[in-house]
Amino acid sequence: MSKKGLLLCVCQGTCPSFQAMDTFEVLNTLRRENIFEWVGVHPQLCAEDGDRYLRELLKGAEIDELYVAACDPAMQKKMYRDAFDSAGFARDKHIGIEIRNMNTEQVVNKIREAVSEREQSESKPA
Repeated sequence: MSKKGLLLCVCQGTCPSFQAMDTFEVLNTLRRENIFEWVGVHPQLCAEDGDRYLRELLKGAEIDELYVAACDPAMQKKMYRDAFDSAGFARDKHIGIEIRNMNTEQVVNKIREAVSEREQSESKPA
């Protein structure tokens, strides 16, 4: 089984798109389920300090996959690619999950679903 990390980005905590969820309840629920090796939160991964955070976090990281629950996954790929490259973290190990305009339960379920889909796709013969 692959080792997974989860980051929750909450767009500074002020964006209306993230107001319906309880950030810490999301993280605690998934942490208790042992789906991830670790969970974390960052207020704005797309900011310059977000790049530094990702570089430091992923440098030599012993995880196989990084799930980032935040905004649009296509935007995440564009915004984080330099940090991934700088840290030597393969871009295809990043799984972006859009969680805007969801409540706590919906976010938890969306993240569980993303993990399940990834595991199913990896178990299919090539």
